[in-house]
Amino acid sequence: MALTGWPDGPPRAAPGRAASLVRDAVQRVVGYEIPGLLGERAAYAGLRRNAPWSCGGAARTLPTADGHLVLSMPRASDRSLVPALVEEDLGDDVDPWEAVAGWAAARPGADAEERLRLLGMAGGVVPAQPPTDRPPVLTSVLGQRRPAERPLVVDLTSLWAGPLCAHLLGLRGVEVVKVESRSRPDGARSGPPVFFELLHAGSRSLVLDFDTELDTLRALVARADLVLEASRPRALRQLGLIAEEVVAAGTSWLSITARGRDSDAVGFGDDVAVAGGLWLREGACPVPVGDAVADPLGGVTAALHAVEAMAAEEARLVDVSMLHVAAEAAPGAAAEHAVRQRDDAWWVECADGEFPVADPTRRR
Repeated sequence: MALTGWPDGPPRAAPGRAASLVRDAVQRVVGYEIPGLLGERAAYAGLRRNAPWSCGGAARTLPTADGHLVLSMPRASDRSLVPALVEEDLGDDVDPWEAVAGWAAARPGADAEERLRLLGMAGGVVPAQPPTDRPPVLTSVLGQRRPAERPLVVDLTSLWAGPLCAHLLGLRGVEVVKVESRSRPDGARSGPPVFFELLHAGSRSLVLDFDTELDTLRALVARADLVLEASRPRALRQLGLIAEEVVAAGTSWLSITARGRDSDAVGFGDDVAVAGGLWLREGACPVPVGDAVADPLGGVTAALHAVEAMAAEEARLVDVSMLHVAAEAAPGAAAEHAVRQRDDAWWVECADGEFPVADPTRRR
């Protein structure tokens, strides 16, 4: 709640059951709860509620001719695509967000989403109802897995969802090797260093030049029990790493993507969560709830299915769609409650009693 709502307004209770899903999945993976996991990135980064923007300020919703669009632009390269998106040269004094807002307001959301896909930008239509076109996780059996005394996981992921999955597996005692490209290291390295260290403590690190050291990567994958990756499928195919072939040879493979392996859509935790139905109406527009909640939801769901894959006799290809994991968590209104301020602190009053609204906390 501390991360949902307007900066100068009361904290808001989010709809759905994201916290319950995270609690239950973590309990099943590591055997105990990790309270506050949904907000711990915000704790390390010093984020607070920030409607109508996401907590980190990189995403927001915009009116379209027939509804709303959610868009993330966390990188300078995203903002550099705005002139191509709106099909207009912009001067140096034009705010990219203002340009996108004017462009989106003049067209249907579906047309705007199609344009985002064409340019590889992160966002999509804000749905009236959570999408139900596929389940959150799809699993295919393509081979026989090689048994191992201590499973080895090769982690090719970055940012939050994939590293959280690998982190939870590491807490379970699994050996994890984090592999990064020398030319494109994990973007989370530019965020709070202590949060990066939390997620990767206990993992081994391997940095490779993907132009000249691919044989090293392929050899590592060949002896792994599970590969974790969060890239669009074509990116790894270009490196000669084809998931179906790896699984057929006996190594399970788990993909965490924005909208599933069949989609080339780009997505980050905030825009994917909103597009999955995890949003709250605050005034005239829908706003994100929490901090990039599709990332931790996707990460803990992936960890749960990774545990199952490593316990199975067969090798599996596991397809985790963060959009549909968010959609699974979205249904359900917040329970009846009142939020009141007393002595500079916010309290929630509901049928079960009174509770303080806790700020995000760092894990011990």
